[in-house]
Amino acid sequence: MPPAHIVSHNPATVHAPAGGYSMGLELKQHRRLLFVSGQVPEASDGAVPEGFEAQCEQAWRNVIEVLAAAGLGVQNLVKVTTFLTDRKQVVPNRAIRRAMLGEHQPALTVVIVETATETKTTETTIYIDSSSIRA
Repeated sequence: MPPAHIVSHNPATVHAPAGGYSMGLELKQHRRLLFVSGQVPEASDGAVPEGFEAQCEQAWRNVIEVLAAAGLGVQNLVKVTTFLTDRKQVVPNRAIRRAMLGEHQPALTVVIVETATETKTTETTIYIDSSSIRA
């Protein structure tokens, strides 16, 4: 089977993506799919950093570590859903996501919720769910 090919679809008949994502991604001839469980900003030692930006960066580091464990990287992400607890987090979330993903633009959804999740000691401000393909 030939390697997977990811095709981005941003039709002119739909508004342009506003924040570093694709409206749709088509997977052609995929070999492997990885579904990453929602990641909270908890480090391997159980610590949860203070403040939204630090929590956002930790949640992304967790996503990247799970990808790496499967031999994948951010370039393999095809769908990301991010849950935030405050509309004021949208802009910093976008900046951190762009820094973590570089030029890669997966399909994306951002949802504002009352609470993201709780760890053993702290209520978190972000939760990231993602899917990837081996390209």
